Amino acid sequence: MKIPKEELINALERINNSSILVVGDLILDRYIWGDVERISPEAPVPVVKVRKIEDRSGGAGNVVSNLINLGVNVRVSGFVGDDTEGKVLSGIFDSQKVNREGIIKLENKPTCLKTRVIAQRQQIVRIDREDPKPPGKALCEGLGAVIEEQLESVDAVIVSDYGKGSIAESVLKRIQTARAAGKLSMKKRPLVLDPHPENYDLYRGFDVVKPNRKEAEVASGVTIKDKDSAIKAAETIRQRWNAELVIITLGEDGILLSPSDGDPVVLGTQALEVFDVSGAGDTVTAVFTAAMATGSSHVIAGHLANLAAGVVVGEVGTVPITVKALKDYILKMHKLGN
Repeated sequence: MKIPKEELINALERINNSSILVVGDLILDRYIWGDVERISPEAPVPVVKVRKIEDRSGGAGNVVSNLINLGVNVRVSGFVGDDTEGKVLSGIFDSQKVNREGIIKLENKPTCLKTRVIAQRQQIVRIDREDPKPPGKALCEGLGAVIEEQLESVDAVIVSDYGKGSIAESVLKRIQTARAAGKLSMKKRPLVLDPHPENYDLYRGFDVVKPNRKEAEVASGVTIKDKDSAIKAAETIRQRWNAELVIITLGEDGILLSPSDGDPVVLGTQALEVFDVSGAGDTVTAVFTAAMATGSSHVIAGHLANLAAGVVVGEVGTVPITVKALKDYILKMHKLGN
């Protein structure tokens, strides 16, 4: 299914100045960039000569960065530690002009930190520091209350669950109660979930759920080998989580859109080259939600998200999409006849 480039560009331009709340696990992504010129005499491992160190917002923060680059006004809710990494992450949000009033600072948990060492455009190692236990019932209920207070101020809500403890049962119940009361709906204010296996038994009542292939297989019990098995998996997930639309990202096979009120659609991959798939799922979530929140159909939103994923997998590391990069890619792919 080919969409005229004018429709895609118009949908992209409508996103500007919309407002979205991102709820989820906030992670600091630290990149150590360097060169490898020799093997260590101490062990059979490469010696990396460091050229630069770069900090980026990761996890739900990568969704935030994608939305900011699209011109969206973003609110973010989640937890950070009362530590240096928490201050760095908060500083990144401040530089992006993100409303972070919904962030709760924790004294007894560190900010989740993922450190990647990259040399010659290849990731050598990743070092994780995290405490995935929920921070406690009172704090989670407090986060739920903060989230509910912000709902009337946004056009859509994204729940970005990385399994690090922020998306606790009490938080989900507060969101689900708000949806049942009519504060969230596909037409009024879409509620979009990027799931994690840790909480599969807790998910109920989302407008859109967006697992990747592996997550969809675990959630549905269906091995995805082709289009028919992907559709079967999506139908199972839609019933299990009471969702209106299931999106399954299928890597090199593209994206499946399976609505409750229409025929499923598979959009072929739009990547010209793949260096790193890190963060591509966050880009799909951000672009799709922003497009849906501003009146695009799920098919138009899916095409935009699929194209955006094709851009970011051509970069090394977790790199958010930009309006210019996506617009240029739309024009390039249409010239190529895709």
